[in-house]
Amino acid sequence: MFGVPGKPSLAGLGIGFDLDHTLIIDNKLERVAFLRLLEHIVDHGGEQKSGFEAQGKQIDELLVAQRAGRMTIEDAVRLFVRDHAVSDPEPYVKQFLDIAVSLVDPLCVPQPHAKQVLRELARRGATIAILSNGWNPLQEKKARRLGFGGSVLASAQIGAQKPEPQAFAALVKLLALPQHKIVYVGDDPRVDIVGAVAAGMRAIWMNGDGMSYPTGAPKPHATITSLDELSDALTVFAQPTL
Repeated sequence: MFGVPGKPSLAGLGIGFDLDHTLIIDNKLERVAFLRLLEHIVDHGGEQKSGFEAQGKQIDELLVAQRAGRMTIEDAVRLFVRDHAVSDPEPYVKQFLDIAVSLVDPLCVPQPHAKQVLRELARRGATIAILSNGWNPLQEKKARRLGFGGSVLASAQIGAQKPEPQAFAALVKLLALPQHKIVYVGDDPRVDIVGAVAAGMRAIWMNGDGMSYPTGAPKPHATITSLDELSDALTVFAQPTL
């Protein structure tokens, strides 16, 4: 039996979560992983052609391109490595992936209340999954850092980035529920809220930074400023008529 005293059941409701900046803060983990990789490249005969400020800018540009879906994380690493006079980048690709995953525990910090909210929603019977732009196994390791043992969909494996319809369609397929029975929670209006609303889901905006909502964007069905407000915000969606 599912249940939390004083709280209605969420059985039959699917909840999809964004990951970075919604459930967890990664403290620029991938940027740090690139810098760690650079240290290893130089130690093994590669060239550092510029200072850390310029290198940081190059890394940020590669990560922007990767997060926008213009290249895979593997291709971003290959470009970075070749730019440092390394003829065979392949060993460094695996090394970068391993470094990034190894940094999850020391660098990633769960958002306040994230662990508790995930546990409560599960006890109330909700079906929960994570849909994140990024790549596995990194995003999956972040989810495990939260104590979440459920399914983690990452855009690199789906082959589509939020807010593209294919990304949200993958979440619908995974949860095996009608779209109107799925609530998606995310911090980015133009990626999370726009995509979820277009997919026919309910959308909750996690606005922890006091941002203004973008003019002209579809409105969320609810707004929270902290994850401890989510439980009450979800109650209305648990009603049989919705």
